[in-house]
Amino acid sequence: MYICLAIIFISAVIILLLLNIPAFGRLPRGARLERIKRLPIYHDGAIKNVVYTPDLPEGVSYWDVMKLMIKGNPDKRPPATLPFVQPELHSTEGTRLSWFGHSSYLLQSGKLKILVDPVFSRSTSPFSFIGNRSYEGTDFIHAEDFGRLDIVLITHDHYDHLDMDTIFKLKEKTGHFLTSLGVGAHLEKWGVPPEKITELAWSESANILGIEFTAAPARHFSGRKFKRGQTLWSGFIIKTPLHKIFAGGDSGYEEHFKAIGDQYGPFDLAILECGQYNAYWPYIHMFPEQVVQAAKDLRAEILLPVHWAKFSLAMHDWDDSILRVVKSAEDQQQKITTPLLGETFILGGEYPDSKWWLNVAAAKQ
Repeated sequence: MYICLAIIFISAVIILLLLNIPAFGRLPRGARLERIKRLPIYHDGAIKNVVYTPDLPEGVSYWDVMKLMIKGNPDKRPPATLPFVQPELHSTEGTRLSWFGHSSYLLQSGKLKILVDPVFSRSTSPFSFIGNRSYEGTDFIHAEDFGRLDIVLITHDHYDHLDMDTIFKLKEKTGHFLTSLGVGAHLEKWGVPPEKITELAWSESANILGIEFTAAPARHFSGRKFKRGQTLWSGFIIKTPLHKIFAGGDSGYEEHFKAIGDQYGPFDLAILECGQYNAYWPYIHMFPEQVVQAAKDLRAEILLPVHWAKFSLAMHDWDDSILRVVKSAEDQQQKITTPLLGETFILGGEYPDSKWWLNVAAAKQ
Protein backbone atom coordinates (compact mmCIF):
# COMPACT_ATOMS: atom_id res chain seq x y z
CA MET A 1 0.00 0.00 0.00
CA TYR A 2 2.84 2.39 0.88
CA ILE A 3 4.45 1.72 -2.49
CA CYS A 4 1.19 2.58 -4.27
CA LEU A 5 0.83 5.78 -2.23
CA ALA A 6 4.41 6.72 -3.02
CA ILE A 7 3.84 6.15 -6.75
CA ILE A 8 0.66 8.25 -6.66
CA PHE A 9 2.43 11.04 -4.75
CA ILE A 10 5.44 11.08 -7.07
CA SER A 11 3.17 11.03 -10.14
CA ALA A 12 1.14 13.94 -8.76
CA VAL A 13 4.31 15.95 -8.10
CA ILE A 14 5.62 15.28 -11.61
CA ILE A 15 2.29 16.30 -13.18
CA LEU A 16 2.19 19.45 -11.05
CA LEU A 17 5.72 20.38 -12.09
CA LEU A 18 4.95 19.77 -15.77
CA LEU A 19 1.80 21.87 -15.63
CA ASN A 20 3.73 24.78 -14.15
CA ILE A 21 6.82 24.89 -16.33
CA PRO A 22 7.82 28.48 -17.20
CA ALA A 23 7.13 28.04 -20.95
CA PHE A 24 3.40 27.85 -20.24
CA GLY A 25 3.56 31.42 -19.00
CA ARG A 26 0.97 32.80 -16.61
CA LEU A 27 -2.75 33.45 -16.90
CA PRO A 28 -3.95 37.03 -16.38
CA ARG A 29 -5.00 38.01 -12.88
CA GLY A 30 -5.75 41.07 -10.79
CA ALA A 31 -6.37 44.33 -12.66
CA ARG A 32 -5.37 42.72 -15.97
CA LEU A 33 -8.04 40.03 -15.57
CA GLU A 34 -10.66 42.60 -14.57
CA ARG A 35 -9.87 44.56 -17.73
CA ILE A 36 -10.35 41.40 -19.80
CA LYS A 37 -13.67 40.64 -18.11
CA ARG A 38 -14.96 44.06 -19.21
CA LEU A 39 -14.47 43.19 -22.88
CA PRO A 40 -17.80 42.91 -24.74
CA ILE A 41 -16.55 39.63 -26.25
CA TYR A 42 -15.85 38.03 -22.84
CA HIS A 43 -18.48 35.41 -21.99
CA ASP A 44 -18.65 32.34 -19.76
CA GLY A 45 -15.10 32.70 -18.51
CA ALA A 46 -13.35 33.20 -21.86
CA ILE A 47 -12.80 35.64 -24.71
CA LYS A 48 -14.89 34.73 -27.76
CA ASN A 49 -14.79 35.66 -31.43
CA VAL A 50 -17.32 38.17 -32.71
CA VAL A 51 -18.90 35.49 -34.89
CA TYR A 52 -19.55 31.94 -33.77
CA THR A 53 -16.34 29.97 -34.27
CA PRO A 54 -16.53 26.27 -33.35
CA ASP A 55 -13.31 24.30 -32.90
CA LEU A 56 -14.35 21.92 -35.67
CA PRO A 57 -16.93 22.18 -38.47
CA GLU A 58 -20.13 20.16 -38.40
CA GLY A 59 -19.55 16.47 -39.09
CA VAL A 60 -15.87 16.49 -38.09
CA SER A 61 -14.65 14.88 -34.86
CA TYR A 62 -11.34 15.06 -33.01
CA TRP A 63 -10.85 11.42 -34.02
CA ASP A 64 -10.97 12.54 -37.65
CA VAL A 65 -8.25 15.08 -36.92
CA MET A 66 -6.17 12.47 -35.13
CA LYS A 67 -6.46 10.06 -38.06
CA LEU A 68 -5.31 12.82 -40.39
CA MET A 69 -2.24 13.45 -38.23
CA ILE A 70 -1.44 9.74 -38.01
CA LYS A 71 -1.69 9.39 -41.78
CA GLY A 72 0.82 12.20 -42.23
CA ASN A 73 2.16 13.73 -45.43
CA PRO A 74 5.71 13.08 -46.71
CA ASP A 75 5.62 16.39 -48.61
CA LYS A 76 4.77 18.65 -45.69
CA ARG A 77 8.47 19.45 -45.29
CA PRO A 78 10.74 20.78 -48.08
CA PRO A 79 12.90 18.22 -49.90
CA ALA A 80 15.97 20.48 -49.64
CA THR A 81 17.43 23.30 -47.59
CA LEU A 82 15.57 26.57 -48.10
CA PRO A 83 17.59 29.42 -49.63
CA PHE A 84 18.14 32.59 -47.63
CA VAL A 85 20.08 35.84 -47.62
CA GLN A 86 21.37 37.81 -44.67
CA PRO A 87 19.03 40.70 -43.80
CA GLU A 88 20.05 44.36 -43.67
CA LEU A 89 19.53 44.99 -39.97
CA HIS A 90 21.23 48.36 -39.62
CA SER A 91 20.20 50.43 -42.63
CA THR A 92 18.20 53.60 -41.91
CA GLU A 93 16.77 54.20 -45.39
CA GLY A 94 12.98 54.58 -45.64
CA THR A 95 10.63 51.88 -44.32
CA ARG A 96 12.09 48.40 -44.68
CA LEU A 97 10.96 44.87 -43.93
CA SER A 98 12.91 41.63 -43.52
CA TRP A 99 10.99 38.34 -43.22
CA PHE A 100 12.60 35.44 -41.37
CA GLY A 101 10.08 32.68 -42.12
CA HIS A 102 6.69 31.85 -40.59
CA SER A 103 5.40 35.02 -38.85
CA SER A 104 8.66 36.59 -37.68
CA TYR A 105 9.83 39.78 -39.38
CA LEU A 106 11.65 43.02 -38.68
CA LEU A 107 10.02 46.31 -39.63
CA GLN A 108 12.34 49.30 -39.70
CA SER A 109 11.13 52.88 -39.95
CA GLY A 110 14.16 55.10 -40.24
CA LYS A 111 16.26 54.23 -37.19
CA LEU A 112 13.36 52.57 -35.34
CA LYS A 113 13.31 48.76 -35.21
CA ILE A 114 10.09 46.80 -34.63
CA LEU A 115 10.40 43.01 -34.36
CA VAL A 116 7.13 41.13 -34.85
CA ASP A 117 6.28 37.68 -33.42
CA PRO A 118 9.93 36.60 -33.05
CA VAL A 119 10.34 32.82 -32.80
CA PHE A 120 13.95 31.70 -33.15
CA SER A 121 13.72 28.33 -31.39
CA ARG A 122 13.85 25.16 -33.48
CA SER A 123 10.41 23.92 -32.41
CA THR A 124 6.98 25.37 -31.60
CA SER A 125 6.49 23.63 -28.29
CA PRO A 126 6.91 24.20 -24.55
CA PHE A 127 9.45 21.36 -24.67
CA SER A 128 12.49 21.76 -26.93
CA PHE A 129 12.75 18.02 -27.59
CA ILE A 130 9.25 17.63 -29.06
CA GLY A 131 7.03 19.57 -31.43
CA ASN A 132 7.27 20.71 -35.02
CA ARG A 133 10.89 21.25 -36.01
CA SER A 134 11.87 24.15 -38.23
CA TYR A 135 12.99 23.52 -41.81
CA GLU A 136 16.63 23.27 -42.78
CA GLY A 137 17.95 26.67 -43.81
CA THR A 138 15.63 28.69 -41.55
CA ASP A 139 18.05 29.08 -38.63
CA PHE A 140 20.12 31.75 -40.40
CA ILE A 141 19.00 34.40 -37.91
CA HIS A 142 19.08 34.30 -34.10
CA ALA A 143 17.96 36.53 -31.26
CA GLU A 144 21.60 37.25 -30.52
CA ASP A 145 22.02 38.83 -33.98
CA PHE A 146 19.88 41.84 -33.13
CA GLY A 147 21.28 44.91 -31.49
CA ARG A 148 19.03 47.33 -29.64
CA LEU A 149 15.34 46.90 -30.52
CA ASP A 150 12.82 49.66 -29.98
CA ILE A 151 9.65 47.55 -29.98
CA VAL A 152 8.78 43.86 -29.95
CA LEU A 153 5.20 43.28 -31.12
CA ILE A 154 3.40 40.04 -30.18
CA THR A 155 0.05 39.40 -31.89
CA HIS A 156 -1.07 36.53 -29.62
CA ASP A 157 0.27 33.88 -27.28
CA HIS A 158 0.53 30.71 -29.39
CA TYR A 159 3.93 29.02 -29.39
CA ASP A 160 4.63 29.80 -33.04
CA HIS A 161 4.20 33.53 -32.29
CA LEU A 162 5.40 33.86 -28.69
CA ASP A 163 8.57 31.96 -27.78
CA MET A 164 9.85 32.07 -24.21
CA ASP A 165 13.51 31.43 -25.04
CA THR A 166 13.48 34.22 -27.63
CA ILE A 167 11.88 36.63 -25.15
CA PHE A 168 14.58 35.76 -22.58
CA LYS A 169 17.25 36.74 -25.10
CA LEU A 170 15.52 39.93 -26.24
CA LYS A 171 14.08 41.41 -23.05
CA GLU A 172 17.22 43.26 -21.93
CA LYS A 173 17.83 44.92 -25.30
CA THR A 174 14.21 45.79 -26.14
CA GLY A 175 12.83 49.19 -25.20
CA HIS A 176 9.15 48.26 -25.24
CA PHE A 177 6.83 45.29 -25.71
CA LEU A 178 3.44 45.79 -27.37
CA THR A 179 0.88 43.01 -27.42
CA SER A 180 -2.76 41.96 -27.18
CA LEU A 181 -4.58 42.34 -23.90
CA GLY A 182 -3.62 39.64 -21.40
CA VAL A 183 -0.41 38.47 -23.11
CA GLY A 184 1.56 40.76 -20.83
CA ALA A 185 1.03 38.21 -18.04
CA HIS A 186 3.33 35.79 -19.87
CA LEU A 187 5.93 38.48 -20.46
CA GLU A 188 5.95 39.50 -16.79
CA LYS A 189 6.30 35.84 -15.79
CA TRP A 190 9.47 35.74 -17.91
CA GLY A 191 10.97 38.85 -16.36
CA VAL A 192 9.85 41.72 -18.60
CA PRO A 193 9.17 44.75 -16.35
CA PRO A 194 5.51 45.86 -16.36
CA GLU A 195 6.47 49.43 -17.29
CA LYS A 196 7.91 48.12 -20.58
CA ILE A 197 4.63 46.43 -21.60
CA THR A 198 1.63 47.94 -23.41
CA GLU A 199 -1.45 45.75 -23.97
CA LEU A 200 -4.26 46.73 -26.32
CA ALA A 201 -7.81 45.53 -26.77
CA TRP A 202 -9.44 45.78 -30.19
CA SER A 203 -9.80 49.39 -31.44
CA GLU A 204 -7.44 50.70 -28.76
CA SER A 205 -4.36 52.63 -29.91
CA ALA A 206 -0.96 53.54 -28.55
CA ASN A 207 1.70 55.90 -29.86
CA ILE A 208 5.18 54.59 -29.15
CA LEU A 209 8.19 56.58 -30.36
CA GLY A 210 6.12 58.28 -33.05
CA ILE A 211 4.62 55.04 -34.43
CA GLU A 212 0.86 54.61 -33.96
CA PHE A 213 -0.39 51.10 -33.25
CA THR A 214 -4.07 50.07 -33.23
CA ALA A 215 -5.25 46.57 -32.30
CA ALA A 216 -7.77 45.15 -34.75
CA PRO A 217 -10.20 42.19 -34.62
CA ALA A 218 -9.15 38.73 -35.75
CA ARG A 219 -10.95 35.37 -35.87
CA HIS A 220 -8.74 32.97 -33.97
CA PHE A 221 -8.15 31.82 -30.38
CA SER A 222 -5.41 31.80 -27.74
CA GLY A 223 -3.90 29.55 -25.09
CA ARG A 224 -0.60 27.92 -24.17
CA LYS A 225 -1.91 25.12 -21.97
CA PHE A 226 -5.42 23.68 -21.83
CA LYS A 227 -7.73 26.63 -21.30
CA ARG A 228 -8.46 28.71 -24.39
CA GLY A 229 -9.51 32.31 -24.68
CA GLN A 230 -7.84 33.76 -21.59
CA THR A 231 -5.81 36.31 -23.57
CA LEU A 232 -6.74 38.30 -26.66
CA TRP A 233 -5.60 37.71 -30.25
CA SER A 234 -5.26 40.65 -32.66
CA GLY A 235 -4.13 42.08 -35.92
CA PHE A 236 -2.35 45.44 -35.73
CA ILE A 237 -2.58 48.60 -37.80
CA ILE A 238 0.84 50.26 -37.86
CA LYS A 239 1.18 53.89 -38.96
CA THR A 240 4.72 55.09 -39.53
CA PRO A 241 5.51 58.66 -40.67
CA LEU A 242 5.59 57.35 -44.25
CA HIS A 243 3.40 54.24 -44.51
CA LYS A 244 0.37 52.39 -43.21
CA ILE A 245 0.81 48.65 -42.66
CA PHE A 246 -1.55 45.89 -41.57
CA ALA A 247 0.11 43.13 -39.52
CA GLY A 248 -2.52 40.44 -39.55
CA GLY A 249 -1.42 37.86 -36.99
CA ASP A 250 -3.50 34.67 -37.23
CA SER A 251 -7.12 34.85 -38.39
CA GLY A 252 -9.77 32.99 -40.26
CA TYR A 253 -11.57 34.86 -43.00
CA GLU A 254 -14.57 36.99 -42.04
CA GLU A 255 -16.15 40.38 -42.64
CA HIS A 256 -13.80 42.09 -40.18
CA PHE A 257 -11.20 42.51 -42.93
CA LYS A 258 -13.56 44.66 -44.97
CA ALA A 259 -14.54 46.65 -41.86
CA ILE A 260 -10.86 47.30 -41.12
CA GLY A 261 -10.24 48.31 -44.72
CA ASP A 262 -13.21 50.68 -44.70
CA GLN A 263 -12.20 52.32 -41.41
CA TYR A 264 -8.40 52.36 -41.60
CA GLY A 265 -7.46 51.61 -45.22
CA PRO A 266 -6.05 51.77 -47.72
CA PHE A 267 -2.80 50.09 -46.66
CA ASP A 268 0.58 50.26 -48.33
CA LEU A 269 1.27 46.68 -47.22
CA ALA A 270 -0.83 43.86 -45.75
CA ILE A 271 1.12 41.08 -44.00
CA LEU A 272 -1.30 38.16 -43.82
CA GLU A 273 -0.96 34.59 -42.59
CA CYS A 274 -1.01 32.05 -45.39
CA GLY A 275 -0.49 28.48 -44.29
CA GLN A 276 -1.38 25.88 -41.65
CA TYR A 277 -4.97 25.57 -42.92
CA ASN A 278 -7.19 22.50 -43.32
CA ALA A 279 -10.83 21.73 -44.05
CA TYR A 280 -10.99 20.27 -40.52
CA TRP A 281 -10.30 23.72 -38.98
CA PRO A 282 -11.58 26.20 -41.59
CA TYR A 283 -12.58 29.04 -39.28
CA ILE A 284 -9.32 29.94 -37.53
CA HIS A 285 -6.89 30.06 -40.48
CA MET A 286 -7.41 31.32 -44.02
CA PHE A 287 -7.07 29.27 -47.16
CA PRO A 288 -4.72 30.93 -49.70
CA GLU A 289 -7.55 32.21 -51.87
CA GLN A 290 -9.12 33.84 -48.82
CA VAL A 291 -5.82 35.53 -48.03
CA VAL A 292 -5.98 37.34 -51.36
CA GLN A 293 -9.60 38.32 -50.76
CA ALA A 294 -8.65 39.64 -47.32
CA ALA A 295 -5.92 41.79 -48.89
CA LYS A 296 -8.46 43.21 -51.32
CA ASP A 297 -10.93 43.80 -48.47
CA LEU A 298 -8.22 45.71 -46.63
CA ARG A 299 -7.53 47.75 -49.78
CA ALA A 300 -3.87 46.79 -49.61
CA GLU A 301 -1.53 47.86 -52.38
CA ILE A 302 0.87 44.97 -51.72
CA LEU A 303 0.28 41.58 -50.07
CA LEU A 304 3.06 39.80 -48.18
CA PRO A 305 2.02 36.21 -47.35
CA VAL A 306 3.64 34.85 -44.18
CA HIS A 307 2.99 31.97 -41.73
CA TRP A 308 4.77 29.49 -43.99
CA ALA A 309 8.34 28.45 -44.99
CA LYS A 310 9.57 27.51 -41.50
CA PHE A 311 7.20 25.14 -39.67
CA SER A 312 4.62 22.57 -40.76
CA LEU A 313 1.70 22.92 -38.35
CA ALA A 314 -0.87 21.43 -40.75
CA MET A 315 -0.86 18.54 -43.21
CA HIS A 316 -0.76 20.32 -46.57
CA ASP A 317 2.39 20.28 -48.74
CA TRP A 318 5.01 22.73 -47.52
CA ASP A 319 4.66 24.88 -50.66
CA ASP A 320 0.91 24.49 -51.24
CA SER A 321 0.13 27.83 -49.61
CA ILE A 322 2.53 29.90 -51.69
CA LEU A 323 1.62 28.16 -54.95
CA ARG A 324 -2.05 28.82 -54.40
CA VAL A 325 -1.78 32.37 -53.04
CA VAL A 326 0.42 33.48 -55.95
CA LYS A 327 -1.99 31.99 -58.50
CA SER A 328 -4.98 33.54 -56.75
CA ALA A 329 -3.25 36.94 -56.59
CA GLU A 330 -2.62 36.75 -60.33
CA ASP A 331 -6.24 35.75 -60.98
CA GLN A 332 -7.61 38.53 -58.76
CA GLN A 333 -5.04 41.12 -59.90
CA GLN A 334 -3.68 41.67 -56.41
CA LYS A 335 -0.06 42.80 -56.20
CA ILE A 336 2.04 40.42 -54.12
CA THR A 337 5.63 40.26 -52.91
CA THR A 338 7.54 37.03 -52.31
CA PRO A 339 10.93 37.76 -50.75
CA LEU A 340 13.56 35.18 -49.98
CA LEU A 341 14.00 34.39 -46.32
CA GLY A 342 15.99 37.25 -44.87
CA GLU A 343 15.64 39.47 -47.93
CA THR A 344 15.17 43.12 -46.99
CA PHE A 345 12.93 45.28 -49.18
CA ILE A 346 11.92 48.93 -49.04
CA LEU A 347 8.23 49.87 -49.02
CA GLY A 348 7.43 51.90 -52.09
CA GLY A 349 10.50 50.55 -53.87
CA GLU A 350 11.00 47.44 -55.96
CA TYR A 351 9.20 44.50 -54.37
CA PRO A 352 10.76 41.00 -54.61
CA ASP A 353 8.72 38.65 -56.80
CA SER A 354 10.95 35.65 -57.54
CA LYS A 355 9.36 32.19 -57.30
CA TRP A 356 12.29 30.76 -55.37
CA TRP A 357 10.29 27.84 -53.92
CA LEU A 358 10.08 26.24 -57.36
CA ASN A 359 13.81 25.54 -57.26
CA VAL A 360 13.42 23.87 -53.85
CA ALA A 361 10.55 21.71 -55.13
CA ALA A 362 12.64 20.74 -58.17
CA ALA A 363 15.23 19.18 -55.86
CA LYS A 364 12.83 16.27 -55.36
CA GLN A 365 12.74 15.44 -59.06
